[in-house]
Amino acid sequence: MAKATWQNATVAESAHTEQVEGNHYFPESAIRKEYFQPSEHTTVCPWKGTAHYYDVVVGGQTNANAAWYYPEPKEAAENIRGYVAFWKGVKVEG
Repeated sequence: MAKATWQNATVAESAHTEQVEGNHYFPESAIRKEYFQPSEHTTVCPWKGTAHYYDVVVGGQTNANAAWYYPEPKEAAENIRGYVAFWKGVKVEG
């Protein structure tokens, strides 16, 4: 079971994740949506496509752009469509 935590809150948990470039991608159904707010931030990966971001918010504290996902991944990254990954201090175990 993989688990993502920040500020002592479990923000995602799943028995099935996709691992890409050392990151666990959690199914969107495994994230606890109450901790996520859409961000306007985007980045581009040459082989995965355009990443969109969420701010992770726990106990009134915001971790800006701490989660990302690819709503329209390129063909090579189709396995992470509908999945969310973390960084910026979000601890992922599993």
